[in-house]
Amino acid sequence: MATGPGSRALVVDLIRSSGPISRVELVKSTGLTQPTISNIVRRLIEDGVVRETGDTVATRGKPRSLLVINSHAAYGVGIHLATDALTCVVTDTRGGTVGRLLVAAPPAEDPGAVTEALAGLYRDVVAGLGLPARGIAGLAVVGPGPVDVAQGSFLALPGRSPAPGPALAPALAAALGVPVLVDSDASAATVGEFWGRQVSRARTFGCLYMNSGIGSGVVLDGALHRGASSNAGKLGHTAVVRGGRECPCGNRGCLEQYAAPRVLVERARALPGLARRLRIAEGDPVDRAFDVLARAALYWDGAARALLDESAELLAEAAVTLTNLWDLDTLVLAGPGFAVAGSLYVSAIRERLAASAFTREVHEVAVDLSSNPRDAAAIGGAALVLQGSVAPGHGPRVPGRE
Repeated sequence: MATGPGSRALVVDLIRSSGPISRVELVKSTGLTQPTISNIVRRLIEDGVVRETGDTVATRGKPRSLLVINSHAAYGVGIHLATDALTCVVTDTRGGTVGRLLVAAPPAEDPGAVTEALAGLYRDVVAGLGLPARGIAGLAVVGPGPVDVAQGSFLALPGRSPAPGPALAPALAAALGVPVLVDSDASAATVGEFWGRQVSRARTFGCLYMNSGIGSGVVLDGALHRGASSNAGKLGHTAVVRGGRECPCGNRGCLEQYAAPRVLVERARALPGLARRLRIAEGDPVDRAFDVLARAALYWDGAARALLDESAELLAEAAVTLTNLWDLDTLVLAGPGFAVAGSLYVSAIRERLAASAFTREVHEVAVDLSSNPRDAAAIGGAALVLQGSVAPGHGPRVPGRE
């Protein structure tokens, strides 16, 4: 009996989020016939994606074998391309991190140097872990959008003004001999949190991502909502102040211009007393300066706390908008912007959703902080290629895996 990629993706998702699980339970949960489930499971076992645990469930008839995802079926590699650093993370099939390396980023104005640095980082990490080439599902390079997923390129590399960027994916695939895709950091973090947390496809799952900018993503029925060009979720470019500050996107009053780490650091530097107390110098990288500001806000500085409280209130309003648009039941905060003061943002968002979410009388919205907010995008990049490899049908199309 033939089975399509959508059915395979459905079965993989259920084993991933509900395992150990029996074939009989898969039949009940999916609505697929017993022969269809048997056929899909057989192929998944042959491909090494799924394995039988050796445990059984006692029944009146034949004992039922239990199925789980084989964590060693494949490895995904994700590289987060930021302004100042490249972060490479390798995960196993269940989303567990098996390797990580952080290096300085080359000048974004030199596309050739960027491509060379990405290829070198990939080779160093894979060689250091001793991973066999046949066990690697692929590489995802993720960073701030907009992106052209189909061509495998960033339309604006971090640190550059918006202009056509190099087609990274084809160049890296040719250099490394593995499937490569390019995607946004917010989209990657969303898939990574969904995959690694073993979230059920029955949940409407959202992620609020904050690095130098602010983005979001939503997973529906196990698949990331991408939009017409895979650039959905630009929450940071929704207007919060009518006729407000100009934004590089061309609009005015965007959320990023008031709540993002870069803006808060600029405001901290404009307060001589605060900048002096925190020793935030003009040339300090934004991520480091924001970590200092966030730490001070949590522990001892009232002026720093006022800046972060204002940011948290604006993000709470954005979270209400995101929740109301998609009727979310789960929202996770991820990204380096939440690495230090994530608890402050979680508290503000929980409080605002409890008071203002449209469906607050119908169901609660679970709001949590990523277990690894700083590496969420790189981890998510690895999850993107794994989902596209082991669960084709709703994962991204990974070039070279057709």
